[in-house]
Amino acid sequence: MASNDDAPTGAANGNGNAAQPSLNVLAQYVKDLSFESPGAPNSLRGRDKAPGIAINVNVNANPLSDKQFDVNLTLNAKASFDQEVLFNVELVYGGVFAISGFPQEHMLPLLFIECPRLLFPFARRVVADIVRDGGMPPLMIEPIDFAALYRAKMQEAQQAGQATKTA
Repeated sequence: MASNDDAPTGAANGNGNAAQPSLNVLAQYVKDLSFESPGAPNSLRGRDKAPGIAINVNVNANPLSDKQFDVNLTLNAKASFDQEVLFNVELVYGGVFAISGFPQEHMLPLLFIECPRLLFPFARRVVADIVRDGGMPPLMIEPIDFAALYRAKMQEAQQAGQATKTA
């Protein structure tokens, strides 16, 4: 009996002419990194309770060509104790992605869910390292649900569109 291992990859879906969808990371980079510890060295002393930490996340995507996209994941984290800012870190971590073979209706979810999901572990490490290098315990950001962020962003855009129609 013949093995199917030698079949072309395009034949797997029954159409020998169809290209297989692909999502490839071509490059990753730190676009912007800022760390501030305005109260150092006093802010480095031990405390009896944990500081408050506010984290904001944003994703932007821009086409570089028909098949290449620049996706930027922005992470802002601010730690404070009472009125004192312990640290403030901002990171814009980018990736260049080659995307081909996907239907057009899948492009936005790929750019705003899958691409940042691939970038996040690397951006998380950069934030943890810079906070640790600033004299604090490393900030280990919890995993982010990029699908929920995408749905919220789409809902906001839809509501803004409806608001402009009624105005």
